[in-house]
Amino acid sequence: MGSSNRFWVVGEYNDTRFSEMKDGTQKMFGPFDSYEKARSKWQAQAEATRSNCHMRFTIAQEG
Repeated sequence: MGSSNRFWVVGEYNDTRFSEMKDGTQKMFGPFDSYEKARSKWQAQAEATRSNCHMRFTIAQEG
């Protein structure tokens, strides 16, 4: 099986250690077929949730 080129933007955590996602309220966007498209969504979400200290978005690649 080849490597995947799909990317996801994920975030919303229980606390500011960002070690555990908040159950039932995970924010997930994607899949995106390129890192650039995922990064664009990541940037928009990061800006929109700047005032929420429990939000931290990450770009994850499948595979």
